[in-house]
Amino acid sequence: MIEMEPVNADVRLLKQAFGCFPSGVTAICGLSDGEPVGMVASSFTSVSIRPPLVSVCMQDTSETWPRLRGLARLGLSVLAEEHEEACRRLSRKDGDRFGGVSWEAEREGGVFLSGASAWLDCSLYAEHPAGDHSIVLLEIHQLWSEPGRPPLVFHGSRFRRLMSV
Repeated sequence: MIEMEPVNADVRLLKQAFGCFPSGVTAICGLSDGEPVGMVASSFTSVSIRPPLVSVCMQDTSETWPRLRGLARLGLSVLAEEHEEACRRLSRKDGDRFGGVSWEAEREGGVFLSGASAWLDCSLYAEHPAGDHSIVLLEIHQLWSEPGRPPLVFHGSRFRRLMSV
């Protein structure tokens, strides 16, 4: 029989277990006072077709989410495998997150990273507390996708690439 560890014994064990599941990486960005504001999230998932909803989870200690929350529109970019450096930049706590990152703004205010696999033009639909995070539901208003563009994958605390078989 497998001997399991209590979750509260060591947070690293929980993070290690979460890291066993590969995920894509998204950038959530918008224009605030004419300047791009953004962050990355690997907790993205599709939720509903009618209405068209997706979710991301935002850490309660985030300093960027409060700046994005009040914007009328948010651009959600599904990052492609060549976005590893852009992802690292947008993950920084300080400094110019958009320096060297190619982006464009949609007229409603969403900001999208160039070369992404998909762009979702969204607005905040609902936000629900969940432990030390909030589950954020975003309603999709417009979209564009390029399904053949390989995604950026995060697994085991590292970026990975998909391999065709």
